[in-house]
Formats: sequence, C-alpha cells, structure tokens
Amino acid sequence: MNLYPTNSAQNPLFQKIEQVRRRQGKVQDTHINLAHGSGGKAMRDLIDDIFVSNFDNPILSQLEDQATFDLNSLIKQGDRLAFTTDSYVVDPLFFPGGDIGELAINGTVNDLAVSGAKPLYLTCSVILEEGLPVETLRRVAASMKLAAKNAGVQIVTGDTKVVHRGAVDKLFINTAGIGVIPSEITISAHNLQPGDAVIINGELGNHGAAILIARGELALETNIESDCKSLYSLVKTILNVCPKVHAMRDATRGGLATVINEFALSSDVGIRLYEQSIPVREEVKGICEILGLDPLYLANEGKLVVIVPGENAEVVLSAMKSHPAGKDACIIGEVIPSPPGVVLLKTAFGTERIVDMLVGEQLPRIC
Repeated sequence: MNLYPTNSAQNPLFQKIEQVRRRQGKVQDTHINLAHGSGGKAMRDLIDDIFVSNFDNPILSQLEDQATFDLNSLIKQGDRLAFTTDSYVVDPLFFPGGDIGELAINGTVNDLAVSGAKPLYLTCSVILEEGLPVETLRRVAASMKLAAKNAGVQIVTGDTKVVHRGAVDKLFINTAGIGVIPSEITISAHNLQPGDAVIINGELGNHGAAILIARGELALETNIESDCKSLYSLVKTILNVCPKVHAMRDATRGGLATVINEFALSSDVGIRLYEQSIPVREEVKGICEILGLDPLYLANEGKLVVIVPGENAEVVLSAMKSHPAGKDACIIGEVIPSPPGVVLLKTAFGTERIVDMLVGEQLPRIC
C-alpha cells in the first residue's frame, strides 16, 4: 500500500526530488578538466555555477538548446533584425582597462550598434583548455555579467567545450548577437556622398598599445588602458540628433585606416583625412615610433567612425561631446568625389599621401 501518494507534498521522496531539482550545481574542482565538457554532471555543475548564476534571466533559465523570443515584442521596436557574431582570442586574458569577457560583450554589442540597431540578446560559447583555473573562468564570467548589464543586453544561450591541454591557449569565447533596427534608420558603408564629414569619438590606438604592453615583451611602463566599452548609448545619442547618419563602424582590428578604406571602396568615393586633427596620445605615438607601427592601423575597442552629411557635422559633434564616450570627439576628414576608392592623408607638412588598407597583421591576437 502506498502511504505517500506520488503527488503529495508530504511525500518525503517527492520533497527530496524537489530539493534536487531546485539545487544549482557547484564546481568542486580548482581547474578545468575534460569531464567539464563531457555533457554529464560535471559539465552541468560548471554551467550552473559559472554561467547560469551570472547570466540568469527568464530566457536563459529555461536551459533549452535554443533561446526563443516573442516576435511581437521585437516588431514593436523596429522592422529589421541585425545579427552578428565574433570570436575572441585576446592574449593576455586580462589587460589594463578590460579582459576577454568584457571585450566579448562590448565587441558584439558595438557591431550591432553601428548598424543603428538596439542590441537585445547575446549568445556565449566558450572553448576551455584543460587545466584552466576555475577562478579565471569565474572572473571572466563576472566581467561578462557586468558588461552585459551596462550594455542593456541579456545572454540567453550558449555552449561549453573543453579541449586537451595545448589545443587552445587557455580560453576562447564566441558571442553572437541580435538587435532590432528602427524603421527610419538606414546606415550603410554604401551611403557616403561627397561633402560628408568624418568624425571619430576619441583617441586612437589605446587598445592595441595596452595589449602590447600587457604582454610584457617590452621593457616599457605606461598608464595606457584599453578603450573597451559599449558604444550603443553613444550611437543612440548621435541618432537622436541625426537619424540620417550615412555610415558608422567601430574601428577594431585594422584600425581607422582599414575602416575608412572600406567606406571609400564600398561607396566608390575618395576620403581625405587631416593628420593634425586625428587624436592620438603621446604615449601611443611613442610606442609606435619605437616599434615602427602606425597608430592609424592600431586596434580600438571603443572607437566609432561616423560619416554624416556635412551640414549636420557640428550638431553631431556637439551631441557626441556631451556623452562620456564621445567627450574627445572631433572631425578628422571629409568625403571627396575623387580619386574613387582611395583614402588620402593630408600631413602636418601640407603634403598628401595615400593611406592603404592594412597589409598583414601588426599585432596578432588583439581581440
């Protein structure tokens, strides 16, 4: 005879099952091992302890193999989806001004924001090297949590893989993101027109220089920090005063020079930059001189290149300067009809030279 019906809250077995169901797993190991990627209890404990506890939200908490969204809520915010993905392999994992986790969130948020989209949802997939300290992973996840909160996005699904020691270098992260573009916004590298102004929101090359110094391969000491930050709030400020922004892009790998060349080629126009107007810290200039680098090609993680009609330039510049992420904004160039597809730099000496696309890699594993 069954003294405790299976649906009775007084059934001790039923109570025990409920306790187990509600219990969140905890990682007992100090270092990642292959069992953490096996699909079993060790992996579930890792996901619960490191990721679910940090990224918790109603969509993620379902712990399905996919995240599902209400289309009606998306449609209310715009008429197009923006979708992007990026992978992060930066070395070292932690550097002045940021870390790989913050970089992964902000980098993907910024790729959405420069399309004019409101970033909403991110994925997070990690590839872990056997032997990685669990505490390192905790720090990265906590950093991602804070960055996502600051950017106003939710991490809603993900994946974890563990590989043998030496198969990757400590930790690689992939993030994908979805955002919604309002109907009145059309931003594209194909929109440039002669007379447009080129605006940047601050100093170039800080991220690249900070990573270089953090690697400890040079006997240099500076206070340079990465400019890693979310740019969505700044983009929103720009669009509030100028919905007809022609083009926008964050100057990450390849730096300003590569972004400007991409714009010129896509719109078949010329672009003239003014060397004396381009903001670069003296310390960054010094590092570039020592190593034979060009700050125009150094990576950034919080710099935005904006192309707007010339008549809107001062209004946009003023709005950018009113925002913390754009307080050092300045107009650095103009779009010209010819030579098409070519970027010119007017130097401090009054001469002009061609600024080509980056050839090769100045600094590997920069993001």
